[in-house]
Amino acid sequence: MKKFNTTTPRDRVRQLCMLGLFLLLAGCSSLRLSYNHGETLLYWWLNAYVDLDSDQKGWVKKDIDGYFQWHRKTQLKDYVQVLSTAQRQLQGNPTQAELLADYADIRNRTQALLFKAQPDLADLARALRPEQIVQLEKKFASNNDDYRKKYLRGDTEKRQKFRFEKSMEQFELWFGSFSREQEALIRRASDSRPLNNELFLEERMRRQKSVITLVQKVQKEKLGKDASAALIHTLIQDSFERLEHSEHKAFFDAYNEGTANMVLAVIKMATPAQKAHAQKRMQGWIDDFNSLATEAR
Repeated sequence: MKKFNTTTPRDRVRQLCMLGLFLLLAGCSSLRLSYNHGETLLYWWLNAYVDLDSDQKGWVKKDIDGYFQWHRKTQLKDYVQVLSTAQRQLQGNPTQAELLADYADIRNRTQALLFKAQPDLADLARALRPEQIVQLEKKFASNNDDYRKKYLRGDTEKRQKFRFEKSMEQFELWFGSFSREQEALIRRASDSRPLNNELFLEERMRRQKSVITLVQKVQKEKLGKDASAALIHTLIQDSFERLEHSEHKAFFDAYNEGTANMVLAVIKMATPAQKAHAQKRMQGWIDDFNSLATEAR
């Protein structure tokens, strides 16, 4: 692979992670459109972080195109399996353990996407320019300021309400509208989760610092591809496994369990019409993934 001047591994890690995430979050009616324009969306997302120069733009687009080609051919059928499992669970009576296992499965799939990009990430880390690292630091700082404005404002009640409203956006995407009685029950389940947005920001900033430290080390020591790839591998693993060994593990475990319980509460209270709405949306995604996978052959 030729040498590139571009963004940091963490930038690329985050953008690749987005591939899996926007597939799970896109609306049924726009999924195929979004995915078919995914290369462009990902390119502009990356450009916002590092302000690509004229020499970088061509190879960056080619690199992203190649990744999407691989993704179309190898990953979409797996997403069909994930959604098919969700459909079966919705028809039955899922447990907290099953939902937590689903969460772990999605995490594992996302990690696999990042490991696939590891060799390219090593080349990218070795080719960074100092001003792009500075730009990345500024973008991280700007994102953190936005997080503070959204998640650290107001008292506990305001933060609980904001978190509940964000959850409702997702539930309404899946199930359609809810009655006032249902919303009250969901609010109660949402508020029962532990709340510590400062801790989430702390972990976020720790990961960002790790990225900056990594790329600075690669540049300062002029590391080769294998050594750079080893650092990136460790960074990816740490991003996924850090909380398992964190002094805050109990909080994050409780948060995940509370979120699973909230989802269970929604499933249990959902009316036949609401469940039919969710089934239809999931089937639309399944059909789109199958169609996209067929087109990639």
